[in-house]
Amino acid sequence: MREEVRDIERLRHILDATNVLIDYKNQHSFEEAQSDPIVYFGLVKHVEIIGEAVYKLTAEFRASHNEINWADIERMRHVLVHGYYKIRPIQLWETIAVDIPALKPIIQQLIDEKETLG
Repeated sequence: MREEVRDIERLRHILDATNVLIDYKNQHSFEEAQSDPIVYFGLVKHVEIIGEAVYKLTAEFRASHNEINWADIERMRHVLVHGYYKIRPIQLWETIAVDIPALKPIIQQLIDEKETLG
């Protein structure tokens, strides 16, 4: 069973990864990111980190915050780790361009709420 005290830490991991992804997305075009294996796999890794952190959140926390589709995030992590040969770069890029910026303020709000409640 996962410890609830770790939920805030996992949320911070997610927020940190969203910041890196947004920053690199703003520094590189899709073509640049796709053609540079270090940048490309760095982006993959940070999406994986988000998925792993989501996986480590307690079931109670995830259930109480169903405004986020945790299962989709976790599934993407599984594809990136176990189905690495099936990764579609444009789909990864769209996730980074659309889903990550939408996720960031929600995660920040959840962190703020947890910190306020102590």
